Amino acid sequence: MDFLTSRFENLWIWIGGIVVAQLTYKSSNFCFSQIEAKGDYHIDDHHTNEDVGISLGMALAKALGDKKGIRRFGHFVAPLDEALVEVVLDFSGRQHLAYGLDIPTERVGTYDTQLVREFYAAVASNAQMTLHIRQLDGINSHHIIEASFKAFARSMRMALEHDPRRMGSVPSSKGVLTDEQALSGQSMKEA
Repeated sequence: MDFLTSRFENLWIWIGGIVVAQLTYKSSNFCFSQIEAKGDYHIDDHHTNEDVGISLGMALAKALGDKKGIRRFGHFVAPLDEALVEVVLDFSGRQHLAYGLDIPTERVGTYDTQLVREFYAAVASNAQMTLHIRQLDGINSHHIIEASFKAFARSMRMALEHDPRRMGSVPSSKGVLTDEQALSGQSMKEA
């Protein structure tokens, strides 16, 4: 059992007594094999989209605990046809989102493209991460969004990998990268 498997094996996310997601580690992907959500889609996608982001962020904060042994930083530039998106992140214990996607349409299918930013804001806030997302090129909304998620996944994979040089220490000169509120299970939205 490797470093991430021991932290993410069968981690379940609950919202209001409903199982929202089961997160498992797969080295061939990044660190989650599947997220399933049930929500009030008959109204709109906003609450479910945000709740999945909150849940993912809270699950990351809880699973990583004091963050001992992780690389902490991740970056990736993902192409998808004409689109090119860069994601840089830091599990710093400080929440920040710099969002630079220019999605040209209001919808992709029935999905409201404004919700992409809402998802990333919820994850960054509740995972206590610094997250920068920059669109370097692209004109197709679907390609821009998909490239952002691929770059995010690969950045997370890099940041969450075990760093053998750390020898189990916290990757910070301060010796701490933890926000107790994030670990207590209270979302930043509730605070």
